Order: sequence, then structure tokens, then C-alpha cells
Amino acid sequence: MHRLLIRWHMLVAAFLFPAILLYLVTGALYTWGAKGDYATTDYAVTLSAPLTDDKAALQAIVVRELAERGIAPPTGGASVKPVGDSFQLDWTGSRRDVTLEPGESATTAKLIVKDTGWHRFFVQLHKAKGGTPFKVYAVVLALGLFFLVTSGLIVALKMPQMRRGAIIGSVVGLAAFAGVAAVS
Repeated sequence: MHRLLIRWHMLVAAFLFPAILLYLVTGALYTWGAKGDYATTDYAVTLSAPLTDDKAALQAIVVRELAERGIAPPTGGASVKPVGDSFQLDWTGSRRDVTLEPGESATTAKLIVKDTGWHRFFVQLHKAKGGTPFKVYAVVLALGLFFLVTSGLIVALKMPQMRRGAIIGSVVGLAAFAGVAAVS
């Protein structure tokens, strides 16, 4: 049983290593303010009616404007927020973020397209701004990490020479988590 668990532990760790590395590096850098760069381009948009709080209608405007420029829409989610007496659409993705904001008159708007640099692309994936395939992959990663931690702990608890260290490590880890969470 131990050999099988150790074998699966190794295979899952090897398979998930690239994603684990992505999350470790981007998370650590993001914590210290390194978020990656964008290349930003603004476009003037003429509207047939003022911007509303209808997300689907705003997304349709953005999709049309992007298509006219040969630009693919973002892969993530969109949200609408009020801006003065108008509305703004923010739509994020792994390769680009797009904002449609009110212009100087009710029939104009500004389309802001922010294309991600390579580092920002990976940060966006980390922040769940990618498409469905990467979101499914992230769930597989989460389940795999749970398996790795659980299987490692099970093996350590089953081996007499590792049991005491595993118990002490678990208790100290729990106390550290509770302490850091309490002071944060």
C-alpha cells in the first residue's frame, strides 16, 4: 500500500510541477507588487444610444468594436459599474483586459484595450482570468495539491521513524496558520 501511494504521490507531483511553479512564482512576485505589464491602446467609439447597465448589450458593443479591429475578446468575466450618470464595462482575460467607459458625450465612449505582457499573462491565469480549460486545470491542480499533502502526511504517519515529526509539524503548522490569520 505504501509503495502504491508513494508512486501515485510522485506521478501527481511530476505532472503538476509546472502549474505549481506558475502559482508559486506569480503569487510570490504579486505579493511584493510585481504584477506584470500591459500594452494599452485607446479607441474612440461612436454609440447609437447612451451606455446602460445591460452587461450583454455592453459586451456586444465591445465584441463588435474589437472584431472591427481584428482583436479577440477577453476570456474571463465582465462586470458593469456605474460611472457618474453612465456605466462602464470591465472585461478581463488572460491575454487582455478591455474597458468600455463613457466618453465626453452620451453618444461616445472610449474602448481601452490592455494586452498583457508575458508575466502579466501568467498572473492573469493565476487570478482565474483565463478561459474554461485553464479553470478546469486549476481545479485539477487544487485536487492534486490536496492529494499530495494528504498522501505525504499519510505515508509519514504510517512510518514509525517519521510519525513524531509529522505530528509535530502538523501541530506547529496549524498554530502558525491560526496565529498569522489572527494577526492579519
